[in-house]
Amino acid sequence: MTSNQFKTVSVLGYTVFSDDLSKIPIEGEKCRVINCSISPNNYGLAMKDAEFKNILRQTDFAVLDGVYFALAGILLHGKNIKKNQGPEVYKHFITRLNETSGKAFFLGSSEKVLQRIKDRLAKEYPKISVDYFSPPFKKEFSDEDNDEMIDKINSFKPNVVFVGMTAPKQEKWSVKHRDRINANLIISIGNVFDWYAETQKAIHPFFFKIRMAWLVRIFLRPEIFKRNIGNQMLFFWHLGLIFLKLKKQPQ
Repeated sequence: MTSNQFKTVSVLGYTVFSDDLSKIPIEGEKCRVINCSISPNNYGLAMKDAEFKNILRQTDFAVLDGVYFALAGILLHGKNIKKNQGPEVYKHFITRLNETSGKAFFLGSSEKVLQRIKDRLAKEYPKISVDYFSPPFKKEFSDEDNDEMIDKINSFKPNVVFVGMTAPKQEKWSVKHRDRINANLIISIGNVFDWYAETQKAIHPFFFKIRMAWLVRIFLRPEIFKRNIGNQMLFFWHLGLIFLKLKKQPQ
């Protein structure tokens, strides 16, 4: 299936996947990246980080994670963007891997979190083969770090690699190294690692359904809100200016 067979919405300079996840094949001749990264916060981050902006544009499947980014599609083009948030993406592909006795590799976070993920998967999705690697906690990985991570992944030969690092680190790493990865898909899902490992309190699916998970997240982790509020307000400010035709929409 070629990329033009997927429904997408192009808005604010990004082509956002707006289709059923089931249409994304796990198999393929090359490794492709799904980044759960299109959100008001990451829009703001990308406005300050040209490399991150280019990475999001080079992503094979950039999916809507911050649901209020969909306002841009509605207000500027009259098109809604299908919600495919991190927990939903994770559950979808884990379920498909279990159905086909596939292999999943988890990259990121701590040994404790990764082992808890593996243990839970063994109970809930017993047909999946699982391996993981906890990279060093540092701002920038060295070439040696990257080589070690890639070697660990390639020796296991997974169908899907789940990456759990903070944005924009996980998105940059996934796109930069996809051509060296012996897997079908790399999926950046960030905080889902901690939720699934139950080292952080998970947000009930009901709040994702009514698009209010962000409000729950504020109460659970107010430091995240304080860190991201500037980026989010930049998104809404730009959206308002573009809607009023006081600013040109990025191409």
